Amino acid sequence: MTAAPPGVYSGRDVTALAGAVVRRPDLWGTALGELVRMAPSGWWRTAPYLPLPDRRLWEFRMVTNYGRPDAVPARADVITFLEWCRATAGSDPQRAGRDG
Repeated sequence: MTAAPPGVYSGRDVTALAGAVVRRPDLWGTALGELVRMAPSGWWRTAPYLPLPDRRLWEFRMVTNYGRPDAVPARADVITFLEWCRATAGSDPQRAGRDG
């Protein structure tokens, strides 16, 4: 399998993430917030003009979790991650918007 070029996400990546979240409207806001948090500064200046995580960050997370940079996260893992983000959002002063 050929890895996507830097900065490009495969249809598999997008389908896996969207497919996991589409059935959980209660996590839509959390998912959008996490996308924006992981997106590089000035993401709106570069095509595709979406708050997508830097490809290097994405590949790092896939390697640390699945052992391969081209791994596609399991739906259950995406949901677990988003539920954890939502549950812990109030425990981090920066995430909650307070000064630390």
